[in-house]
Amino acid sequence: MGLFSFIKNAGAKVFGIGKTTEEEAAEARAKAAREADAAELRLEEAAARNLEETITDLQLQVENLSVFVDDDMARVSGMAYDQATKEKVVLVIGNTAGISTVDDQMTVEHVEPEAQFHTVASGDTLGKIAKHYYGNAMKYPEIFEANKPMLTDPDKIYPGQVLRIPNLD
Repeated sequence: MGLFSFIKNAGAKVFGIGKTTEEEAAEARAKAAREADAAELRLEEAAARNLEETITDLQLQVENLSVFVDDDMARVSGMAYDQATKEKVVLVIGNTAGISTVDDQMTVEHVEPEAQFHTVASGDTLGKIAKHYYGNAMKYPEIFEANKPMLTDPDKIYPGQVLRIPNLD
């Protein structure tokens, strides 16, 4: 007879034992996808813990605070001390790189009127924003105070940032 040559990894293994090269490649791709999903989940869990830690560090009072991150959406729950705290928590999370949507499921212990929100545009200043909402640019400290501790300087706002605009009585 003689020597016969075969392609080593072509076809099914003898007696149905083993897998074809295509089956092995498909399993490797599936394993890599599972590992990537697990890594993404770990990153999202770390992001959620970092947001919770930031909220705590800012001394925003929320009982049973829970943040869940899924891709570019964050869900927050817990009981905020007051409406201002609730809105500040939403802003801390929403003004975080990588987050485009916040699902606010918080409740409020001390109910008060909701503030408006303003997305900072290029060229905006707190004075210009105060003029727009209150008709008086000199009311900018009200906006600055309403956004503490996230804002540390009234001159340091940036385009795309969302600010609380409190109702003035």
